[in-house]
Amino acid sequence: MTLPRTAADVLSEHVVFEVESIDRMYLNVYQPRLTYGAGVAGFFVAHRGNRYASTALMDPMTKTFVADIHHFIASHDLDLVHFDKGQRKDEVTAEKLAGFTEAQGILYVGRAQEKALVWRTQRRRNPSGGDYAWMVRASAFINHFYFYCLDADFGPFFLKFGTYFPYTAKLYPLTELLGVVTAQGLDPYHRRARCRTRDHDTRRTLNSYMDQRGAGTGHSSDTAPQPTSRCAFQSCVSVSPDCR
Repeated sequence: MTLPRTAADVLSEHVVFEVESIDRMYLNVYQPRLTYGAGVAGFFVAHRGNRYASTALMDPMTKTFVADIHHFIASHDLDLVHFDKGQRKDEVTAEKLAGFTEAQGILYVGRAQEKALVWRTQRRRNPSGGDYAWMVRASAFINHFYFYCLDADFGPFFLKFGTYFPYTAKLYPLTELLGVVTAQGLDPYHRRARCRTRDHDTRRTLNSYMDQRGAGTGHSSDTAPQPTSRCAFQSCVSVSPDCR
């Protein structure tokens, strides 16, 4: 009896070389207690002293938060770019980054309308016929603000804030734009790519490829510790100068 084989089974017998790399990485910024209904109710009732929790209480917070963002943009004389649907944000950022002359700082702020999970108030009825408010999570299109920055150590990144409660954020290192930074002569120490393999020609070829892609300085050390037949092609995201 012949058992069916998967594509992975077939390929495993023919793969003689493998390259691993980090393509994209982001960090979610959120308050765990505000991800479920009881936590939200506790925030508005126990923490803020309201008699009950309602999404109506979120609106003043949203208006204050957005006003503070606009005040920050104006006080720091930053450009506010309104992203259109389908517009490539990386292209806008690459253009801003190419003309940026400081060692680090905020490039600009972008605004886009995107889908996110938000809290809504839903009216329900109890068995006795009375109605009550109940908070549920639902999808909605809300404004997000992107703060595009350049850090002398970490390179380019953006921090994106949702403008609706609970105001979650996302931190995203822009590794795809490292070529623009490298072209400006900046080379943060963490931005390294190492290829370790016994085959010297293969190592030189891959490190040359990394340089051409602008992913940082290719390192091909003949004395790298614990060399293996598997090339590990890693864009370091650690702040450690050693970056192993």
